Amino acid sequence: MKAPGRIIAWLCIALLGAACGEPEPKTYHLYFLGGQSNMEGFGFNDELSPAANMVVPGVMIYAGQMALDNEMHGGVGLWRPLTPGFGTGFRTDGQTNELSDRFGPELLFGRTLAAHGPPGRHIAIVKYALGGSGLADGVGFGNWHPDFAAGTGVNQYDHALKTLRGASAIADIDGDGVADRLVPAGIVWMQGEADAFDSQAAADAYLANLTRLMGLLRAAMRVDDLPVVVGKITDSGMAEDGSVMDYIGTVQKAQQDFVDNDACAAYVVDTEDYGYLDDAWHYDTDGFVRMGTAFAEAMIRLEQQCAP
Repeated sequence: MKAPGRIIAWLCIALLGAACGEPEPKTYHLYFLGGQSNMEGFGFNDELSPAANMVVPGVMIYAGQMALDNEMHGGVGLWRPLTPGFGTGFRTDGQTNELSDRFGPELLFGRTLAAHGPPGRHIAIVKYALGGSGLADGVGFGNWHPDFAAGTGVNQYDHALKTLRGASAIADIDGDGVADRLVPAGIVWMQGEADAFDSQAAADAYLANLTRLMGLLRAAMRVDDLPVVVGKITDSGMAEDGSVMDYIGTVQKAQQDFVDNDACAAYVVDTEDYGYLDDAWHYDTDGFVRMGTAFAEAMIRLEQQCAP
């Protein structure tokens, strides 16, 4: 005859499960963050406050490996708790992560969302960005337009989809032994400098290209009216003629028009007040802190009217 204690333990395992102390499945609200270098992130970890320079509880991130068009290693990644170090210089082979000394808007985005939500709310961030990438054909160091992919036919849009697929294929994203549930919750887009720098034709095509790409990303995440937050690109003015991007006005108007014509989109214009690094293109550490916070606050407001 089995000892009573063993019988009780067996019943606990077989019938009660989580009530006996086993981890319960978690629901993660999933956000995709994409774009070019100011989404990639140039903030310095060592300039963060002690409170910001640490792991963010309840927030996981899957950062896809950056790659040029026609490179096959783009988009691989793995889930890890959100910390500083997922900015420019971050590397992953899909088995290990090599954190950098930089961070992007993902850090304060995740921290702000986690702090705003009810206790126990879990956030999952999927990030893919490549500096200098554009939407128009032939613009920048890589292209996001689904129709413009030479060579192997693989471009930034494909790398982003690969990142999303890889992130979604992992059942237990936090490694606690229990499968998690990922619920698509929003898209954040920070890009446009490449198109604003290249030509008037590229800038003129930006509205149509942005509208199509956001539609395709929403479709990839299977929510037609998924909230989209767009960050306004700005010009440092650190050029001899006072303008780094000659066609920025056209792209800014396209961004505004996209938001005005989409009930589930928001435009973050706080970027107008951010400081720049000496390279004339990238915001400083304080800018990335403020950007991530502004993105999260805009997403929170959107979710009140467009929650999927």
